[in-house]
Order: sequence, then structure tokens, then C-alpha cells
Amino acid sequence: MDIRSTVVSLSEVSGASGSESKAAQLALSMLRGYCPDAEIINGNVIGKFGTHKEGLPSLVLDAHIDQIGFSVTYITDEGFIKVGNVGGIDRRLLPAQPVVIHGSRDIKGVICSVPPHLTNGGSEVLEMDDVAIDTGLTKAELEPLVALGNSVTFDVTCRDLIGSRITCGALDDRCGVASILYALELLRDCTPAYNVTVIFSTQEEVGERGAKIGAFAVDPDIALAVDVSFAYAIGEEESKCGYLGKGSMIGISPSLSREISDGLFAAAKSADIPYQTEVMTGMTGTNADRYTVNRCGAKTCTVSIPLRNMHTPVEVIDLNDVELTAKLLAAYIRGDK
Repeated sequence: MDIRSTVVSLSEVSGASGSESKAAQLALSMLRGYCPDAEIINGNVIGKFGTHKEGLPSLVLDAHIDQIGFSVTYITDEGFIKVGNVGGIDRRLLPAQPVVIHGSRDIKGVICSVPPHLTNGGSEVLEMDDVAIDTGLTKAELEPLVALGNSVTFDVTCRDLIGSRITCGALDDRCGVASILYALELLRDCTPAYNVTVIFSTQEEVGERGAKIGAFAVDPDIALAVDVSFAYAIGEEESKCGYLGKGSMIGISPSLSREISDGLFAAAKSADIPYQTEVMTGMTGTNADRYTVNRCGAKTCTVSIPLRNMHTPVEVIDLNDVELTAKLLAAYIRGDK
């Protein structure tokens, strides 16, 4: 499996929360190489890995397939498309961003920007009610193509940076999906210590909704939520961040299972896999929060890939961290201690 091409393919397909079908279909086609019975159930991509054996604890590998975006709310008489946010959008960077409206066909547009000459040298951060998209089409031309509620995503492609770093939109959390796929590749010829089920879940960015129904359906004993977390960049507090290229961030939190955290630490040390520790003092803000309280609860931990510029069109990761995350997952599932 080529990690870079997998990450790029997944990150460049559209799939805002609630409109994940294209991303889910691509992820499904990739997962079926390891889980032939995989299918899409209520939007989630779910597949069982290998032969499930009686008596083994059940373990879920979860990564969310959705991305942040927008939803069309109105078309003005002048032909501008008004939108609302889907997920946590950083409004500071919206002016002049290229976007794609996913209507009956994809339509390119740009978010309107007032020239600096007309702002007295500065401007306030746009409110979502003020965001408008210019496609160059009139209202009459748009109405057969764009319906209210259609999704909108940033128009970006992946680009290589120095070394093994890349930048793209939707790396949150398509790189997590890629790391799970590579972990399954590493486990092809192994006998897992768990009955493993994979869930590529929907609607994480709007309240972990896909994970909630996926957790209820599978009812695992253990869940590993594979997501992204904050990688240090200039101006940020280092104690609250991980570092690009130094491996995945294993979570510790009162809402997580210390038993599973310690098991991941032990697996990493046994297999000589670099890792980082991420301490959270409450809820994690990830799908892990859904698994911990599902039915009678699952022993849950987060395994996060460091990422810069979260929820922007220029998210940055180090592909080595995707590989190291996969190796950590595989080591834990093999039972390395």
C-alpha cells in the first residue's frame, strides 16, 4: 500500500458532514481489500477484519470520513450563493477562498472579498451571515444547478512540502482512515488478539453522530478512535501540542481508559515505535467520547496524528506519522506488550 497516494486520494474527494457518500464509497472500495464483507450502513463504512473467533474481545478501529464545509442556504437576486457552516469553520480565512458547490454538477466559485483599498487598511472577521460565493452565474442560471442544502467544500488539492510533509484540506480525518488501512495491511499475515471491526464514521464534525450509531450497532469491548490532534506551530503553546514527525499521540484523559492507554504505551515500547503523549483533562472532542458511554461503555483511547492548521484548506501532516500510527495500531492488535 502506498501511504501517500492513499492519503491524497482520500483527502481530495468531497465529503462534508451529512454529504459523505463520495468519500464513503472510496473508503469502502479500499476497505474491501481487507474486509470483503464491508458495507455502508446508515452512512458509516463498516467491515469485519479476518475471522472473528469466539472468546476474543471485540475491538473497533474508528476514523471519521467527513470533513468541514458549508451548506447552501440562499441564492440572492444578484446570483450570489449564501451558505452556513457545517462544522467548525475558521472564519478568519474565508475571504477569497476558492470553493466547489456540489449541486447537480460541481460548480467552481470563490468567496467574496472586499479589496483592502476599500477597508481603510483592515477589516473585521466575516460573520457566516455575511459570507457569499461568487460563481459568475446569474440566479436564473444557478437555480437549475444548485439546490438549497447542497454541500460546499474548499477547492484544494494536496501538495508536497519538504521531506515527507504534505498539505491539503480534509486531512482531518482522512489521514486517520489511511492509517487504519495500512494497519490492516500490516496485520494481513498475523493472528490478531482481538476480533477487529473497522468503522469509518460520518458526521463527526457535527457531534460525532456516526460514531454514536456505529458504536451501538457493533457494541465493542475496546475502541481506538484514530483522529488528528494539534501539532505545534509558531505562536502556539508547546505543552498543549504534539510535534510533526515524532509519531502518534496516545491519549490520557479521565474520560478514557487508562488501561488501554497503558497498553498502547507498552505496545509502542515493545515494538520500538516512537510515540507522544497527549493529556486531556475532560472530554476529548473526538469519537472516543461516544464509545466510552455506548450501552455499558467500551474501554476507549485516542490515537491521534499530529496536524497543523486544523479546519483550514491548508492542513499539514507528516506522512511518517501516518505510518507510525498504523504500526502502533498493528502492534497493539497483535498483542505486543
